[in-house]
Amino acid sequence: MERASTLLLKMAVFLLASPAIAFILLGLPYLIQNPFNTTYAHILYPIVIGISLTMIPFFFALYQAYKLLHYIDKRQAFSQISVYALKKIKCCAWFISGIYIVILPFLYFVAKLDDAPGIMVIGMVVVFASFLIAVFAALLQRLLQEAVDIKTENDLTV
Repeated sequence: MERASTLLLKMAVFLLASPAIAFILLGLPYLIQNPFNTTYAHILYPIVIGISLTMIPFFFALYQAYKLLHYIDKRQAFSQISVYALKKIKCCAWFISGIYIVILPFLYFVAKLDDAPGIMVIGMVVVFASFLIAVFAALLQRLLQEAVDIKTENDLTV
């Protein structure tokens, strides 16, 4: 049963990656060549660059999550390499949050010109979600580090 749940989570990692890959391959080139409104195309390009930059830590975090699931399959969940994988996921989430905080002023200008305040909400949701992931990964990292320390202590006494 445990193997089936990690297999399901591995498939979920691939399903999370597929829309991002589709956006990079199909949506991004189209968006760059055909901006919605040419009067604020100069504001759109920093947003597109920021979104493109967030794809790097996003895919790296997905890779680390896949590796973490692989460690669970190999019964190495309570090891230092799992702690490092969680640390890398945490750093990627902080990086994504930081990039979107930089993008928010540009989203504000687009929302102001287009009279669409929902764009700001979308940007703030991404910042909040990645912040939440970073805090959760930090909590899991600390708990897993304590478990690894206890396990190491027990292995030394036996």
